Amino acid sequence: MNRELELLEKLEKDLSLKKLQIKSLLTITQAINDNVSGEGLFNMYKSFLSWEMAINKMALFVIEDEGWHCATSIGFDTVRQNELIPLLLEHSRLHTIKEDDDMKMHDFDIVIPVFHKDTPIAYAIIGGIKEKEDLYNRIQFITTITNIIAVAIENKRLFKRQLKQERYNREMELASDVQHMLIPEEMPKSKYFQLSSIYRPHFNVGGDYLDYIQFSERKFAMCIADISGKGVAAALLMANFQAMIQSLIFQYRDLETFVFALNQSVHRITKADKFITFFIAEIDSEKRTMKYINAGHYPPLLYMDGKIRELNQGCTVIGAFDKLPEINEEIIELSEDALILSFTDGLVELQNDKMEYFGDEMIRNFVELNGMDDPETFNDKLIAEIDNFRGEQKFNDDIAVLTCKIF
Repeated sequence: MNRELELLEKLEKDLSLKKLQIKSLLTITQAINDNVSGEGLFNMYKSFLSWEMAINKMALFVIEDEGWHCATSIGFDTVRQNELIPLLLEHSRLHTIKEDDDMKMHDFDIVIPVFHKDTPIAYAIIGGIKEKEDLYNRIQFITTITNIIAVAIENKRLFKRQLKQERYNREMELASDVQHMLIPEEMPKSKYFQLSSIYRPHFNVGGDYLDYIQFSERKFAMCIADISGKGVAAALLMANFQAMIQSLIFQYRDLETFVFALNQSVHRITKADKFITFFIAEIDSEKRTMKYINAGHYPPLLYMDGKIRELNQGCTVIGAFDKLPEINEEIIELSEDALILSFTDGLVELQNDKMEYFGDEMIRNFVELNGMDDPETFNDKLIAEIDNFRGEQKFNDDIAVLTCKIF
């Protein structure tokens, strides 16, 4: 009779535990369906183990974009998480902690790893379970709950990452649209002068800028710039920068005052957080003169009478200081068929498969060989030269080129 009573009591306990397990599963599943926050799911997991399973020691580690961290725990000092994580990563299956395991794990009984394909996404380490009745059933159920919670949290993480990536893609698309509106699609071409450009951003959005401003049939300005930073911030600064140029260039007819005012306007917006390297040249093809200022930009090259000259006079970069300490404008008389090659540093920093740079010497040699060509032909040859040089290597920076010929 006692034997039958014991059996009946055991069946009642098993039934009660099964009901509890089913109820817990339904509760957690409903919470996941209701999109309960990650913190809420962790609290449910902790409460379930503590109150329903009577677990007195537990730590649940999950992977985030920043790395592993302890998401919830019972009777565990989270200061110890860094010493435990490497030990947990050794396990890919349910593991019962033994005497020959590391001493740091001896406070616990089992390790429950959760994998997505071949990648670990969570580890639960449980203590105080060996003393419980129906050990196998309890471990099996805790493992099930751990997997459900871990997978739900991982899905939330991946969903957030996807949203972040989609938001980033939309921002890049917007920035790219803004940028393409700012870069002239066509350059002027006349019997007095001709311009041609190359623009290849590293990604969809770059920090390089080029433009021209025509004052009359024979008088114009050309400029090129490299804005620090990438993405939406650089595109917005570029939009502001173009607006400043278009406005100030007609207010101040001398380049020194123009650059001084341009620097103040940029500094007022960026607070020296970003800066711009900038080159501008004002060319009068009738008088055959060029005035220019180089504000910290990679020196353009002037090819004239078979010789190459660097255009390096000017001042420091735009936007780094509230006032430019010194500005030097240079005036040059231009002979027939003078060619001006301006570019951003992405051109000289381009590398090939041997990790060699498309540096100053290569650019000078190219100018000497092709300096008599018209700008469009010159740039077409330069693109072919660049592509032939880099081979399978991708662009590691933006490349912008603005070539001008005075006939």
